[in-house]
Amino acid sequence: MSIKSAISLTLIGSVLLMMLLSSIDAGGIAIYWGQNGNEGTLAETCATGNYDFVNIAFLPTFGNGQIPMINLAGHCDPYTNGCTGLSSDIKSCQAKGIKVMLSLGGGAGSYYLSSSKDARQVATYLWNNFLGGQSASRPFGDAALDGIDFDIEGGTNQHWGDLARYLSRYSKNGKKVYLTAAPQCPFPDAWIGDALKTDLFDYVWVQFYNNPQCQYTEGDIKNLEDAWKQWTTDVNATLIFLGLPASPEAAGSGFIPVSDLTSQVLPAIKGSAKYGGVMLWSKYYDNQSGYSSAIKNDVSK
Repeated sequence: MSIKSAISLTLIGSVLLMMLLSSIDAGGIAIYWGQNGNEGTLAETCATGNYDFVNIAFLPTFGNGQIPMINLAGHCDPYTNGCTGLSSDIKSCQAKGIKVMLSLGGGAGSYYLSSSKDARQVATYLWNNFLGGQSASRPFGDAALDGIDFDIEGGTNQHWGDLARYLSRYSKNGKKVYLTAAPQCPFPDAWIGDALKTDLFDYVWVQFYNNPQCQYTEGDIKNLEDAWKQWTTDVNATLIFLGLPASPEAAGSGFIPVSDLTSQVLPAIKGSAKYGGVMLWSKYYDNQSGYSSAIKNDVSK
C-alpha cells in the first residue's frame, strides 16, 4: 500500500467516525418541567437519562416595568426566596451534559415588551438573575442557566426580536447564551414569527399540537409533514424539534401514539438536516405515560 493510499484510508476513516459521532448526537428529547408539584424534582428529571434539554417553566410575569416573577407551581415559593435550592439541581443536570433553560411566557401570564428599551432591560435582568451575571436576588441561587426559552403565547408580538438580540450579545462574555423557542405549528407563528427571523435561535421546538391544520391525525401525516418541511426550510435555526404532548391528557389534540410516531412520523421527518429530536409537554404527563422512555431510541438519528 502506498503512503497516498494509507492517507486516503485514514481520511475516509476520520470522516466515517465523524459521521458516526454526529449521528449519535443527533436526536434528543427536550422536556418542560415546573408546572406540577407532583412531577418530581429537577434533579430526578435529569437523572432519568431521557432528556437533553430541560425548560424550567415559567417566568410568566415580566416586561413593561413589572417586577419579574417566576411561577413553578407546587415546587417552591419565589415570594419567600424559596427556589434558591434549585441551584444544586441545575448544576447536577448540567454536570450530565443537559442544557437547562428558563422558559419565558407560557399560556397564562402577564408579559409583554413595550419597547426596544424595555427588551434591553428584561435582557439585563435575565442575564444578572438567571444567566452569567451578578445579582443579590438570584431566584435560583448561584447556578447559571444555559439560556432562555421563548414560549410566547400572549401579550403582543412586538420586540421579541429585540430581546433575542440583546440576550445574544451576552454570549460574548465567555459562556454562550442559548436561545430556544416554542412556536405553534401554523407558519409563521403569530407571536414570535418575526423574532425567529433574527436567525439567533439555536433550537426551535415547534408545538405540533392544539393546531389541527398542521398536526398529526390518525393515519394521516400529510399536514404535519408539510408544516415540518416549511419550518425546516424557512427558519434558520441550528435544529428543529417536533413538539408533542407526552400523553393524551397533556393537550386538547395532537397526541401521537408511540407506535404511530415510531413507524410513520419519525421516519418522515428524520431525514432533515435540521432534525433535532422531540420536545415533550411536560414532565408530569411523561411520568404518567412513560412516553419519553418508549420513544427515546427511535428519536435518535
